[in-house]
Amino acid sequence: MEPEIQIEKAAISHLRDIVAIINAGATSVRKDREFDNWQDYRPALEALIAAPEVDIYVALNEAGEVVGTYQIHFLKGMAFKGRPRVELESVHVRADQRGKGVGRKMMAHAEDLARQFNACMLQLTSNREREGSHPFYRRLGYDQSHLGYKKMLL
Repeated sequence: MEPEIQIEKAAISHLRDIVAIINAGATSVRKDREFDNWQDYRPALEALIAAPEVDIYVALNEAGEVVGTYQIHFLKGMAFKGRPRVELESVHVRADQRGKGVGRKMMAHAEDLARQFNACMLQLTSNREREGSHPFYRRLGYDQSHLGYKKMLL
């Protein structure tokens, strides 16, 4: 039986759990660049909460614990007759909750938001080290259509 999951916009009270989840899943490019103090992330979360073009969500289990998180960015563009697109970032599920439907529910939630925004597409990138995530995204109908590049400035 799948757990009951509620998805809501993140609040400052969720910060410690969000940081723990995203840092637990850090890939090699981030592992040595993240901070130990979760409160160092407060200005970033405050900025995300205040920004009109982005939202950050948490998935809560029946006990009210944060078991997942994702960021959704609403982007303007010229392609597809100027219809906006939506980009997902930092999609993470707590390690002990993976395979229980939390990620699928978060992705369905994001897709509903994208449709409400009249987006032409929902896009995301996934680090190549996250080999377990790639089949998950393909099962949800995502095509691996692009080759991505990154230049670290830290």
